[in-house]
Amino acid sequence: MLNWMSKLNLFYILIFLNVYAFGQNDVMDTVRIGEIVVTTQRIPREDFLVPYSISLIDKKEMEHFTKRTTPEMLMNMDGVFVQKTNHGGGSPFIRGLTGNQTLLLIDGIRLNNSVYRYGPNQYLNTIDIFTIDRMEVAKGTGSVQYGSDALGGALQLFTADPLLTTGKKEWHGNATGKFMTDGMEKTGRGQLQYNSEKVAFLGGGTYRDFGDLVGGKETGVQSPSGYKEVAFDGKLLFALNKNIQLTLASQFLNQSHVPIYHKVVLENYAINEFQPQQRLLNYAKMNIHGSKKVFDQVKFIASWQQNTENTKTQKNNTNLVQLDNNLVNTLGFVTDITSEFSKIWSANSGVEYYHDNVSSSRFVNSTDNSVPPVEKRGLYPDDSKYGSFALYSLHHFLFDNWVFDGGLRFNAFNIKIKDEELGEVKISPEALVFNVGAMYKLNRKNHLYATVSNGFRAPNIDDMGTLGIVDFRYEVPAYNLKPEQSFNYELGYKLSLPKFQANFAAFYLDLNQLIARTKVDGDSIEGYQVYKKENVGEAYITGAEAAFLWKISSYFDLNSSISYAYGQNITGDEPLRRIPPFNGKLGATYSLKKLFVSGELLFATKQDRLAAGDISDNRIPDGGTPGWEVINLFAGYQFAFVKMKAGFENLLNEDYRTHGSGINGVGRSAWIMLDFNF
Repeated sequence: MLNWMSKLNLFYILIFLNVYAFGQNDVMDTVRIGEIVVTTQRIPREDFLVPYSISLIDKKEMEHFTKRTTPEMLMNMDGVFVQKTNHGGGSPFIRGLTGNQTLLLIDGIRLNNSVYRYGPNQYLNTIDIFTIDRMEVAKGTGSVQYGSDALGGALQLFTADPLLTTGKKEWHGNATGKFMTDGMEKTGRGQLQYNSEKVAFLGGGTYRDFGDLVGGKETGVQSPSGYKEVAFDGKLLFALNKNIQLTLASQFLNQSHVPIYHKVVLENYAINEFQPQQRLLNYAKMNIHGSKKVFDQVKFIASWQQNTENTKTQKNNTNLVQLDNNLVNTLGFVTDITSEFSKIWSANSGVEYYHDNVSSSRFVNSTDNSVPPVEKRGLYPDDSKYGSFALYSLHHFLFDNWVFDGGLRFNAFNIKIKDEELGEVKISPEALVFNVGAMYKLNRKNHLYATVSNGFRAPNIDDMGTLGIVDFRYEVPAYNLKPEQSFNYELGYKLSLPKFQANFAAFYLDLNQLIARTKVDGDSIEGYQVYKKENVGEAYITGAEAAFLWKISSYFDLNSSISYAYGQNITGDEPLRRIPPFNGKLGATYSLKKLFVSGELLFATKQDRLAAGDISDNRIPDGGTPGWEVINLFAGYQFAFVKMKAGFENLLNEDYRTHGSGINGVGRSAWIMLDFNF
């Protein structure tokens, strides 16, 4: 067993052996300086001038550190920790929080809906990684900008846009194939692009066959864990005139027979799977560039989303099969107005409306037809409705050595639930939240900032209406819940030199009115302890994050990040559940005009500071989750019309899992990808 320093040295040896094997010609710049970010303020701003903690991954980094899925790509993002309940899932932790306490967006549209669960979930894995152009995370902020759920922060994914040209019309396309050892992945992707002066199109389709995941050393094949996936996407861009652009977009992804691995292995299930897990998003976006300061730019977004989460379960030694069908239709409307009042004062204000309709049903059948099919109450009350209306205004001020940022949002909700036992329940919670940030420029290279952000999470249908087995508990409905609240206090430092960037942030996140599962004493259903949710929690999370990006030479750069969080449940006088361990990464990239070689060391220390819920969680080993270090190596070369990439993962065949996961990570393995352009 190599120690941590030995693995670090091996990582550097592998990188430099590849670097000096190819010489030092045809240099390609890879360092990000002065990146433009959107998520923290809803309008483009240079990250160095934003008084919040931001992390991002651009298209180039995604190509250099190619990952299997969207959640796995996030393992490269500074300050983000990813838990994987199953091979078909992946849930990001931001500031120690995950699930419905972090907000997910795509192209400015909320992905979170009214049945997003507390704790880890699989929803991020329903976004095809081949469509993503950029990832941004705003840590400790997001409720003022985008509404409920951003207690820990907001993660936004931007899909690639078609491009308008001046003059000639152009057609482009590519076909991609990827194969992984032990049959762990077979992927095919086709994409077509059309560019002209008035109209542009970008679209494609993806098919993926994931075999059972093979872990490191003694883990071996983890079965059942494989599944199949098909996805389609398209985006049309119209230049209606020189000031108005219209975008029409559609995204569809379907995953079939996605096993919940730990349920089958640890909880006496013969079958426990999503069948299917599906996401559909259609939206129309109009951008209008005005000529007046108050209406410098006006943006309208209308969206329709449909999320299907059906499950099939069967216990061992029984012929009874339970089918749960859950469907959420979401309509969204957003109007955002950007104003440039003066050279030092800009703002964007808007109105948002989202409406969910939840359909839920449950059927119990027998495999031999010996028992007639029985229809039962679904996981959620059928035909539940969840409406959200919001007004917000964000303001930005630039003075000589100061940057000030502040915003306010009012959010009102209208929730209607029809329960078989309690009848119709109606609640109308409200929230008023703010954020304030200030940055002082010590000089052009060194900036200090301080931020206070107020966040909230309104109770949703999953909180109030769940009836059935969740994780390893039996949950019953609760209808007297109020919004969760957070206050994030942060101090940070940003450094930007021509060849070196660094940032540091220390934070304190105060959480109150937390919705938590509480045990119903003496009650047990189907062998599971009964729980219900109440606003009983007060907690805090404090920690620090640091990252740097160093361009050592014109062809070689190095990046690193570390993250630490300490969470305490004040109400329960115990550690807060699922807090990630101290973790980080060290990455290096060597780039020529046609060649790149990238390597990374990902690590996490042991997490043995556990809440009672962690100790009883069968996904967490006795005594806590062991620490681990994993080395991955990637390379690619661009031929005339073909780009070839290869990856070598977990070179030391480490047996590991990220804290709270229900399945171990991939063992020593390799893959090859061919990308044909025409």
